[in-house]
Amino acid sequence: MPLYLSRFSYTPETWARLIGHPEDRAKAAQSYIESVGGKLHGFWYAFGTHDGYNLWEAPDNVSMAAVALAISGGGALSSFETTVLLTVDETVEALHKAEQVQYRAPGA
Repeated sequence: MPLYLSRFSYTPETWARLIGHPEDRAKAAQSYIESVGGKLHGFWYAFGTHDGYNLWEAPDNVSMAAVALAISGGGALSSFETTVLLTVDETVEALHKAEQVQYRAPGA
């Protein structure tokens, strides 16, 4: 199954709610991805541009998009970005296929 890396930031209101009622949001994230047949591999909070990161596994892009849309539509986040991750083998396969692409640079 494909892997996905998500970066998210909470709204100030969400932080205020979590301060008043601390909870493990990894459990919620796990239930979201499991509802589409996926798995949560990790949930981390961080300093910096984003408040946290998730590593997910989902059956396909549509399933991951459904989870991302549901989370984004919930209103607790100020940002939510997801990146599809490729294995080394997938990248090597893409490199081989890239040889077949007849790319032309702009203006060339």
